[in-house]
Amino acid sequence: MFLLALAAFTAFEWIMLAKNLGSGPRRATAFYVIHYILAAANVVFAVILARIGWGAWKKAS
Repeated sequence: MFLLALAAFTAFEWIMLAKNLGSGPRRATAFYVIHYILAAANVVFAVILARIGWGAWKKAS
């Protein structure tokens, strides 16, 4: 359950960050590129955590 909760939190956090990047002050393009790459990588990380957590939960049941 911990891994599933962590995956949900990570995905939510980084998706909201990526969504809100455009609402702040204007910054250099590199800033946006780096943060979108970080957001994408962390969402992939969240999917991996969710798959591991789901597999462990099903195995324990």
